[in-house]
Amino acid sequence: MERINSLGRRKTSIARVYLSKGTGKITVNSKDFKEFFPVPMLQSKVLQPFSLTETTNQYDVTVNVMGGGYNGQAEAIRLGISRALVKASEEFKIVLKADGLMTRDPRMVERKKPGRPKARKRFQFSKR
Repeated sequence: MERINSLGRRKTSIARVYLSKGTGKITVNSKDFKEFFPVPMLQSKVLQPFSLTETTNQYDVTVNVMGGGYNGQAEAIRLGISRALVKASEEFKIVLKADGLMTRDPRMVERKKPGRPKARKRFQFSKR
């Protein structure tokens, strides 16, 4: 099996994921993923596709991620890994789709409107 590449997006984060047979090493932006995501909740989000498909420690993953915050980056990586696993074996799609990992979350930050401090917030109203 050669390298499988896929793309994951969430909010403004974009993750390019490269999957290959290996021992379970996950590298994010040339760092170990536990060093890149020190919070255990974010680590579990990254590992979720492997635990659902019972393929833990079977694939090496290399990720280039940019944009957004930590949570958005972790969820973008999760989507990219899920898509790569489906490319590797089509039978994983049923399991991953049941948990909602094959769906790209379309929610984005609403744009700022003119004459307002944020998208919906208004400046303080003064009666007198």
